[in-house]
Amino acid sequence: MKSKLLSETSGQRTFVVVLDTGEKAIRALTDFAVENRISAASLTAIGAFESATVGWFDFRLKSYRKIAVAEQSEVLSAIGDIAVADGGRPGLHIHAVLGLSDGQTRGGHLMEGFVRPTLEAIVVESPGYLRRTKREDLGIALIDLDA
Repeated sequence: MKSKLLSETSGQRTFVVVLDTGEKAIRALTDFAVENRISAASLTAIGAFESATVGWFDFRLKSYRKIAVAEQSEVLSAIGDIAVADGGRPGLHIHAVLGLSDGQTRGGHLMEGFVRPTLEAIVVESPGYLRRTKREDLGIALIDLDA
């Protein structure tokens, strides 16, 4: 992974983060957020995965149904945020649409993605603090504006 600070104005930093073949997208982007002490940000990304897993949240079961994408896919769109999660570490919440070789798509909550050949992300930090708290009634962690 390589990153570069593109701009910094009034406490808002904008980075480009480029992941290489073989990197695990969620782990690498989380490591980037930890290293740069990011507690609130939005992110967008494009690139490709060798394989990936997205999820669809089942409210009845309070868990994600995993959708495996066991082939190369284009990351047509990935959008999400970074907020401090339970335990004090930055947590990512990313949704992605992945394009398959026949033009079909798979999408949902990005759970895992093995980069091949690259993933290019733009991270725009907010000059503030966001906290994500697990909601027991839903079974997921959501941004808590009262925290």
